[in-house]
Amino acid sequence: MLKLFQSIFSGGRQQGRYPESLIEAAIERAVDGTDPRLRALSGYRRRLRAPVIRAIDHVIAMVDSLPEPLAADSAAYGNDARLATLFASPKRMLEVFGQDPELNEFRKTSPGQDSRITALLLAERLEKKVMGMELSGDVLRRDVAQVAVSFRGHRLADPAASEDETRRQLKRRGFDHLLSLALMRISDVQGERADLGRQRDLLRRKCRDLDRGGWNFDVAGPGAVDHARLQADLEEVEAQLAALGADRHALDTHLELTATVLADAEQQLWSEDINLCLDRMNIVSDTHSASARSVSFQELHNTRGNRAVMLLLSIAPDELPQREDFFSAAQRYLG
Repeated sequence: MLKLFQSIFSGGRQQGRYPESLIEAAIERAVDGTDPRLRALSGYRRRLRAPVIRAIDHVIAMVDSLPEPLAADSAAYGNDARLATLFASPKRMLEVFGQDPELNEFRKTSPGQDSRITALLLAERLEKKVMGMELSGDVLRRDVAQVAVSFRGHRLADPAASEDETRRQLKRRGFDHLLSLALMRISDVQGERADLGRQRDLLRRKCRDLDRGGWNFDVAGPGAVDHARLQADLEEVEAQLAALGADRHALDTHLELTATVLADAEQQLWSEDINLCLDRMNIVSDTHSASARSVSFQELHNTRGNRAVMLLLSIAPDELPQREDFFSAAQRYLG
């Protein structure tokens, strides 16, 4: 039985100082997350050990670099330009939180959770060239080329009752995302022969399943994730891969690709600071403009070209819109 939806991280670990049990669990997770047939190769643990430690070091450092959670409530909305940049109003911000499937799932499985909830907000940043108006002195200029900044795909990742627990889950997600990148790389290099083409298709199917199960930082699709169903689907993929078999050359290639991605973790998944100067309409503005505000975000990037701004938040559950169950909604509609 695969354990791909369990966490390998626990609290209180310092970078570069890990118990042997964590390293061994991470190595086995790397194999399960890419191609379990790698266990047929002698010395696979030895070949993955240093890359796995390098990847753990990287995701721990990246998550620990996130600033402390920012209070995200009605009172705090006007106190931090980042919230005003990401959301048009405090009401809209709370609506987005109230509709978030991962936050709703956490609240459903954590009854009585009245204290603040920590979660990582992710949103895709877009820039678009537009024509607008600009006030230059006392003259209103029209048809001025401008750059409008917007954000879409807002989602919350790894909500938890404490900051420490959210950071622990984010470290797990970062490590798993590296494995997803390795798996995509393996599927990309498969050859044209019929058996390799079949392997490639199965590996790509596994990529999609793992992404649906929360192995990345991308915008989630609609609906709740059924982990039991995903687990069964993944086990079916693994059974078909095992039935296909693979020659030693193919497995050596898969192992080498996995080790390379993990050893190169800093170039596979990274964050960088972005500094924006925007007016109230999120138009890129001159720093000397009276209406300009400076905002800074950490933005997450991966080697596949995906990116998302990140903001660790502390959310007040009592401010979120009331969740209405299906029965109550049906009664109102029919009544």
